Amino acid sequence: MKKVLQLVSDDFEDLELWCPVMRLREAGIQVDLVAEKPGLYHGKYGVPCEVAMSFNDVNSKDYDGILVPGGWAPDKLRRFPKVLSLVKEMDADKKLIGQICHAGWVLASAGILQGRKVTSTPGIKDDLSNAGAIWLDEPCVVDDNIVSARRPPDIPEYMNQLVKVINR
Repeated sequence: MKKVLQLVSDDFEDLELWCPVMRLREAGIQVDLVAEKPGLYHGKYGVPCEVAMSFNDVNSKDYDGILVPGGWAPDKLRRFPKVLSLVKEMDADKKLIGQICHAGWVLASAGILQGRKVTSTPGIKDDLSNAGAIWLDEPCVVDDNIVSARRPPDIPEYMNQLVKVINR
């Protein structure tokens, strides 16, 4: 069974966290929720998320991919050295990295965007371009192991591409 990490922090975009979790689980992929510490976290619109594992409890070698939600959570997530090392390790091993909306901040902070094609919410286009990314205004962009999407209306295409990339 394939296994994916879903990063969690307060103020995640509710749909951008839960839709990938549910879709990948429907596809038979184990999705483990991981945060700074075990406990209850809440999305921007109040949807709760119970997390049982901390960032320090996981090893990238045990997983086939990592998902970064949008919302304001990425600004918090990128401040954890363990999160950045997980993303860097997943990229070095060519494992799935899913990012949507503001999630590109985490990839920029991890330093893995140089020359990579991505999309995001237009509000962080300059941040990603300044990190070396080639930013495209498209619903979903796949560049090798990185799957990126702009915002909630793009979730259906994002889900399709996440499943394709993890299963290749």
